[in-house]
Amino acid sequence: LRTGFVRVYAVLLLITATVAWWLVLAHKSREVAQEESNRQTRLLMQEIESHRLTDEALQQARLAAEHANQAKTRYISTISHELRTPLNSILGYAQLLQEDTGMAPHRAQAIRVINRGGEHLLSLIEGTLDIARIESGKLALDVRPMAFAGAMQEVAGMFELQASAKGLRFVFETGSRLPDTVRADEKRLRQILINLLGNAVKFTQVGQVRLRVMHAREMAQFEVHDTGPGMRAQDLERVFEPFARGQNEVAPGPSTGTGLGLTIAKMLTDLMGGEMTVRSAPGEGSVFTVRLFLPEVHGAVLPRPLALPSHTGYEGVRRRVLVVDNEEADRELIQRWLEPLGFDVMLATSGLDALALLDGLQPGDAGAPDAVFMDLAMPGIDGWETMRRLRASGWGVVPLAIVSANAFDKGLDNDLGHRPQDFFVKPVRRDDLLGWLGLRLQLAWNDVPPSAAEMLALPTQQQPGVEVTRGRDFEPLLELVRLGYYKGIVQWLDDWVQDHPEQAAFAQQLRTLAREFRFDAIEQQLLQRHV
Repeated sequence: LRTGFVRVYAVLLLITATVAWWLVLAHKSREVAQEESNRQTRLLMQEIESHRLTDEALQQARLAAEHANQAKTRYISTISHELRTPLNSILGYAQLLQEDTGMAPHRAQAIRVINRGGEHLLSLIEGTLDIARIESGKLALDVRPMAFAGAMQEVAGMFELQASAKGLRFVFETGSRLPDTVRADEKRLRQILINLLGNAVKFTQVGQVRLRVMHAREMAQFEVHDTGPGMRAQDLERVFEPFARGQNEVAPGPSTGTGLGLTIAKMLTDLMGGEMTVRSAPGEGSVFTVRLFLPEVHGAVLPRPLALPSHTGYEGVRRRVLVVDNEEADRELIQRWLEPLGFDVMLATSGLDALALLDGLQPGDAGAPDAVFMDLAMPGIDGWETMRRLRASGWGVVPLAIVSANAFDKGLDNDLGHRPQDFFVKPVRRDDLLGWLGLRLQLAWNDVPPSAAEMLALPTQQQPGVEVTRGRDFEPLLELVRLGYYKGIVQWLDDWVQDHPEQAAFAQQLRTLAREFRFDAIEQQLLQRHV
């Protein structure tokens, strides 16, 4: 019996020891697991805190970048305003001087040089502003149906002339049938292609330039091939940076480029939801490829713009216009434009001066203005505040247009509800102002009489000592006119006058129309007289 109890005791003791050991191990395991859990929790909290600090740093960096970008935009806007103000006078008075047919040839040439320099400066300003608008999100696309196939033919025809002038071969290829009409921002699409093809022709000295256009499944692909010097790998990395130029990109003669063409083309492509790539190697030329979503439009009828007439006056009672601008040259320029057409022009040097001139007058009174041209940046009170006070005084019924050098204000929301159609950016074109006045004042214009209109074209009968130009000689010019390529038109006319000096007067008239962007008037003159 004792032996049995001893055995039972030993077994129970062994079981008790095993359970006790198991309990100790389980407790230790829980302690170790708890410690590991606590350690992992601390590490996770540390990681969360690190992420929070990193996110705060990123937010601060983003805010700093936004503030820097806004400061850059304000700087560019200010610089643009300061440049546009004198440029408005330069181009405006150059336009007036070019209309003087009695000017000596050497002085007329000097005026043309001044005008070209002003136009080049304006293109540089516009390019810089385009970049600033895109970066700040203030550039809106104007998407509408466009004649796609015809536009591609026009672009190809224009650069075929430029390539031929340099002794280059230009090839235009279409992978398949191009749609007649697509939805796109035609101005920006042309701007992309003109920048790419312009660089290709400019930097290619021998060989060819090829434009290949394909359209399938609503996607359009444009390829610009050239046999130029090509670019190195390090140049490809910065080819889309502003003012960047590769070491091999050297064109003979003075460079007229701004260094912004590829930058703007790339940014516009991205803005349109597309993709632009480039591949190149030294001595093998370059290939720029653009892919854009351009859906085809069926059954669209595209309106054809009408030619702008030349006005000599208007019918009815004499109208009065108030010009408010702190720049004397800009005030006098508008005055010189309007007074020969029969307008009475009132001049004010500031917003406070304008309010003083109108004090005691009401719309419709004798001596009250029928329309107002208002600058924005002026001493004392700016144009916006002046407009508020005018409206509060009952002048809100009088048509008012803003004429300002601040291009960033156009199209922006304002508490006055001023429309973009009533906003003109300096340097302003005379026909734009006259068109606005005619529309808002419902004027019946007196156009150029037939005898004066005939002076704008070549005579239909050959005069002694004057050679009548054949119609086919103007086909290259018509291509440039239909494309709206101002610089190409002026260059073609300059080259043409060298071979036909007796046609200098006619060429000067066409240059005047081109500078006023009256391309339809030029085309009408050429088609009526020479085709």
